[in-house]
Amino acid sequence: MLLLVGLGNPGPAHADNRHNIGFMAVDEIVRRHCFGPGRKRFLGEAFEGAVAGHKVLALKPLGFVNRSGESVGAATRFFKLAHAEVVVIHDELDLAAGRLRVKRGGGSAGHNGLKSITAHVGADYRRVRLGIGHPGDKDAVANYVLHDFAKADRAWIGPLVDAVAEALAMLVAGDDAGFMTRVALLTRPPEAAKPARPEGEDRGCDGDGV
Repeated sequence: MLLLVGLGNPGPAHADNRHNIGFMAVDEIVRRHCFGPGRKRFLGEAFEGAVAGHKVLALKPLGFVNRSGESVGAATRFFKLAHAEVVVIHDELDLAAGRLRVKRGGGSAGHNGLKSITAHVGADYRRVRLGIGHPGDKDAVANYVLHDFAKADRAWIGPLVDAVAEALAMLVAGDDAGFMTRVALLTRPPEAAKPARPEGEDRGCDGDGV
């Protein structure tokens, strides 16, 4: 079984915040893979489903980001899960907007949700880091993550969470590298069509053509 946790803050006032991209990804996963209806469990909203033959519990902790560990810890203990069976999807300031990386273990890099989870279950769980970019000033971080995405960000948010949901089977199977590659391919912008070269145009060779 895989416990798939999306981080965010509950309530409509926070729904479009940068901090809530983990919730957005879980919502799309639940929709795309036809998970069952949400139920209040483990201090959060839990959805049961299956992906590529693997049982998955998608969890959105509802105690606000900085208390996410209470929810994750409750579910992890109930199912007696190993660290490799816990995957946390969260916003990442240190990645460019629209980029994704998967890692196992490590520090929290100042993310209060990761700090809380580590305090309850240890640090060696898997993390899907969804890049939201950095405001450029550490004193502006709290305001940045707790405000809504800009309208221009919609160009990459939808494709990114769609790609996470589409490539999920690889993540569930433990193929983190394959998952990252697949998401990168799915979110790669299409190459602009090259304009046709007018007849007789210089083809860029050196010299005068003699």
